[in-house]
Amino acid sequence: MFTIRCATRLSSANPRSLLTTRPVTLQAPSQLCRRSFIAKPNAPLPVSWSFHVKYLVAGLSAAFVLAFGIHSRPLLYAEAPASSGNEREQKIRLSEVQQHGEQAERKWVTKGKKVYDITEWIPSHPGGEVILRAVGGAIDPYWDIFAIHKKEDVYEILEQYCIGEIDPLDLEDGKVPADDIDDPFETDPKRHSRLHIHTSRPCNAETDAGDLQSYITPNEVFYVRNHLWVPGSGELNKQTLSIELPDGEEKEYTLEELKNKFKEVTITATLQCSGNRRRHMTREARSAQGLQWGFGAISNAEWTGIRLRDILADSGFPVDEWPEDVKHAQFYGTEAYGASIPIDKAVDRRGDVIVAYQMNGEQLPQDHGYPMRIVVPGHVAARSVKWVNRIRLSDEESQSQWQQRDYKCFGPNVNPPVDWEASPAIQETPVQSAITSLRDVSSANAKDRRILQVYGLEEDSVVVEGYCYAGGGRKIVRVDVSSNDGRTWHQAEMLPDEGKGAKSWAWKRWRFVQPRIQAGRCFVVKAVDEANNVQPENYEPNYNFRGNLTNSWHRVGYQATSGYVS
Repeated sequence: MFTIRCATRLSSANPRSLLTTRPVTLQAPSQLCRRSFIAKPNAPLPVSWSFHVKYLVAGLSAAFVLAFGIHSRPLLYAEAPASSGNEREQKIRLSEVQQHGEQAERKWVTKGKKVYDITEWIPSHPGGEVILRAVGGAIDPYWDIFAIHKKEDVYEILEQYCIGEIDPLDLEDGKVPADDIDDPFETDPKRHSRLHIHTSRPCNAETDAGDLQSYITPNEVFYVRNHLWVPGSGELNKQTLSIELPDGEEKEYTLEELKNKFKEVTITATLQCSGNRRRHMTREARSAQGLQWGFGAISNAEWTGIRLRDILADSGFPVDEWPEDVKHAQFYGTEAYGASIPIDKAVDRRGDVIVAYQMNGEQLPQDHGYPMRIVVPGHVAARSVKWVNRIRLSDEESQSQWQQRDYKCFGPNVNPPVDWEASPAIQETPVQSAITSLRDVSSANAKDRRILQVYGLEEDSVVVEGYCYAGGGRKIVRVDVSSNDGRTWHQAEMLPDEGKGAKSWAWKRWRFVQPRIQAGRCFVVKAVDEANNVQPENYEPNYNFRGNLTNSWHRVGYQATSGYVS
């Protein structure tokens, strides 16, 4: 059974006004799955429905014309079956809810004191199958992770599937006992104390300025960007990697098979969150939505694994001359995160996309994708999916919200609500630089004197250091530094590195030393890449309400012996 709710225009004189909608319950053809769908105006119904519905539509249309004497067509919306009004009277034991878990035919959840049968909702759930984590128990801890769940219309959708209330015998102080509510984050690892935590559930933490001073970022202080929970080791130890080809054929690999069958490669690649330096945009322009990252949502590591190109070729995909209708490689994570990249990047001989299993010579840490993750160098880190267990070659992008909604940019004049389809998903990142250290050195200090001698200086000076990086493998060719807020400029020294890979996938470290007597009140940095892309001076022209890809000049105020960087 399913319900079509029909809304009819009130009059031809006032076409915008609508009568109150009225549900009509229909019997679905027996061969179809029980699932909800949306019949949009002017859009064709699924083929298997057309025979059953065409006479119904004709009959309903005639009935509406006779009843209301109007000329407009009905608008159809899919909903849950009409309520009988008795759901609130039904008392359901928690033990019965637990019997309706992921393996059961009917899948139930609780929220608060109510019980819901969400079987028909699951195929249409915008977050995909992540909702299956909650079936057979309380949905509350999962519901609270996503802000979109706080909207009234989402509550209304859930309410349509209510089948009763939890028996008071199973409640403590009117609530479900804490022991009966799963904690999605119970398997999360412990984080290093030097990380700056923005949120703990899920964990989002940026690297401290002191740990950004080295070319390679140590694993334990590498910034953490989690959208959901970290899968447990028991689940991950059994993980395999499945490749789904365009014809639907699949090939599966264990981690050991990947290590034994393919040539191992190591690349040096910087991962940067699209929200890196969002706090600067909020401070210098307008408030931007999202975590208020400083300049520490970026880190650099050596990644070891297998080229994705080689795995796809072994699975039967023609990596040199692929079908024109294959345009994207979709990545799926164990915890339900998803993203995709263009197929030409995925199979590029010099693209260096790898399935990684080591980070800085060690097994991948749990927070960073153990046992396998995708590393897409030169692209925003949101495309380097952690805990990857499936890769699908497709004619379309990933349909996850992280591909279709979160990681996009709009003009400075655009505010929500927006047409998310009007903007492309972020892939490569723009040129970027930041000041991570600003300190005074004195000729009276033996260690400082050695630094001054390297630069031919004898007087007290200021040492400024930081990172610079450009997406797409574009090399940084110059870093300009000003100590007087951009009135005059000098070129910074590029520090040596040993990056590995076909292109410049890793950041570079830079240093600038200036006599203190010449220093002004504000140091500024900007970088230039090999395509002569340069960071913009101001934030407002590049403002976007999500604060993505903030890369304007980084300014840091200076006072002698302050050493403070923000």
